[in-house]
Amino acid sequence: MTSRQPSIDYQELSKEIKKWGLELGFQAVGISDLDLSEAGDYLNQWVAKQYHADMDYMHKHGSKRYQPDEMIPGTMSIISLRLDYMNLDLTPYEDLLSQAEKGAVSRYALGRDYHKVIRKKLKQLAQKIEAEAGAFGYRVFTDSAPVMEKAIAEKAGLGWIGKHSNLLNSKAGSYFFLGEIYTDLPLPADKKATFHCGSCTACLDACPTAAIVAPFQVDGRRCISYLTIENHGAIPLEFRKAMGNRIYGCDDCQMVCPWNKFTSNTSVSDFYPRNDLDAPDLVTLFAWSEVEFLSKTEGSPIRRIGYLAWLRNIAVALGNAFTGHAEKDEAITQALLGQKAKVSDDMVCEHIDWALSQRTL
Repeated sequence: MTSRQPSIDYQELSKEIKKWGLELGFQAVGISDLDLSEAGDYLNQWVAKQYHADMDYMHKHGSKRYQPDEMIPGTMSIISLRLDYMNLDLTPYEDLLSQAEKGAVSRYALGRDYHKVIRKKLKQLAQKIEAEAGAFGYRVFTDSAPVMEKAIAEKAGLGWIGKHSNLLNSKAGSYFFLGEIYTDLPLPADKKATFHCGSCTACLDACPTAAIVAPFQVDGRRCISYLTIENHGAIPLEFRKAMGNRIYGCDDCQMVCPWNKFTSNTSVSDFYPRNDLDAPDLVTLFAWSEVEFLSKTEGSPIRRIGYLAWLRNIAVALGNAFTGHAEKDEAITQALLGQKAKVSDDMVCEHIDWALSQRTL
């Protein structure tokens, strides 16, 4: 990274950065220092309990995750930014969960891949800073690289980490993305956000698989978001019924959080749903060929799980949907499952067989 000119008023520059961030469409901007030791201790304890499941990337970079200047030498401060994604005009997530023939997709994944949207905005902000302060060293991140974005955002005053381990904001809830700019600018740090969950345990009580084993402790091995996205193998039998019709991610802990009554509509059209994925028909989705899957999820975060994991997830949902279906619908579902079994690999077939077995229960 580059050295800075001593003549710059960093207090004033910090104010300008926050103003420019808002002008670019971010809902909040804050500055964090580099002391993430508390978050690092928590991470190491979490990994020691094997709660990271197969997510080896959570520990393979060692201390670089919680020592920013070790990952990017010369880093002196971190700009943290919030971008809201929820569309309040969609079918409510809780309503989808009661419609067995529909698929429930985590609300963050309905539109364009947020990595691309946020990274572009972060680079635009960096260019604005450069135009004002001259050349400087920086790197932009959004849910990428070994970055502890929630801990950074908390230290930057953007919100506090709730008992479900998501970041919460008293004026916006939790339906938002985070982005960071690691910089060699010695910007003054903002005050860390304070905790406002009190004695509430709604998120712990609502988790379908009891994955939130204690406040701030999420066992990834039980989490539906992990099982349907990060997990590349079979979904353990003990969690299949609890998955219901959740085919990509899980929003239950956010859905019940009282702070989400303050959620506002997103101003980013890229986050609007594509291909009717806000309330999709399971049979229609399961009938997609791999070519259709790749085409309809182009530019979407869903695409990264791949076609086979997509079929796996939907097969489980179809198995759970058998209960209460009309005989005609059951016959259609059973026929489609049988057809896919002929062209799928062993892992998917295992879930298809399980789904078909649910018809006789």
